Amino acid sequence: MSVTIMIRKEKYKIRAGMTLWDALKKIDVQPESVLATRDGTIITEDEILKEDQIIQLIDVISGR
Repeated sequence: MSVTIMIRKEKYKIRAGMTLWDALKKIDVQPESVLATRDGTIITEDEILKEDQIIQLIDVISGR
């Protein structure tokens, strides 16, 4: 039972059933630095990750 989290060219397998926030902390990604999508739809940090989902992380770039 796992979820795949993809950021850049890296893939992580995470245990299903945890929140996105907890999963990001586990793989050492700052939640404020990425947007998470599932099937092209943005999801929030309190989303519970379910088995066999693929989550794509997109880096947030800011500046003036």
